[in-house]
Amino acid sequence: MFQILIVDDDKNLKRALSLLLTDSGYRTFSAGSAREALHTLEKCRIDLMVLEAALPGMDGLALTKLLRDCKNDLPILMLSSGKQPADIKKGFLAGVDDYVTKPFDSEELTLRIKALLRRAKIVSEHQLVIGKTTLDYDTFSVATDGREQILPQKEFCLLYKLLSYPNQVFTRLQLMDDIWGPSSESTPATVSVHINRLRNRFRNAEDFSIVTIRGLGYKAQIKKSPAI
Repeated sequence: MFQILIVDDDKNLKRALSLLLTDSGYRTFSAGSAREALHTLEKCRIDLMVLEAALPGMDGLALTKLLRDCKNDLPILMLSSGKQPADIKKGFLAGVDDYVTKPFDSEELTLRIKALLRRAKIVSEHQLVIGKTTLDYDTFSVATDGREQILPQKEFCLLYKLLSYPNQVFTRLQLMDDIWGPSSESTPATVSVHINRLRNRFRNAEDFSIVTIRGLGYKAQIKKSPAI
């Protein structure tokens, strides 16, 4: 079960978020300040943090920057009343992974959390082996058919995502949210462009192929080894 830390000094909002996320299948922890959040992070394994920007004392931006300076790559979703582009820009420059303005839609919030956790899972596993093909997340490299290629980051993440869930169909919108993020200005057509590039790179791959499911999206299909 994923564990989520909610950091907010508004007790009512913390309680509402905890109920929402618990109902969505997550285990939640709460903190009312940056100091409490750091204490919880030391004691517990946390998979994602929902962080209020305007905290008393050390605010959410400062806490995010502190964690990033310490090489902590915990996924952070920031909640803020600041709706101006400059406010949002400050959040991303500090190191947050997503930014949601108040008041927010509960369903949208849970979808964004789900997308962040999926991306974090991809990063945490680092290496994926399919037959004789090895994908190394640390170097964005793919070794297959006796040669190694270094892929652009988005192409690699897209291929890693598809091969992590063979035969599962993903829509363009799902892949866009997972790889580019919900706040990206790119369009789902960008996914099609990257899929075509991957097909060209691996058109002769012995272990897998990328299949279009008309009207739905894409899936990675694992090729069976011929019987001996």
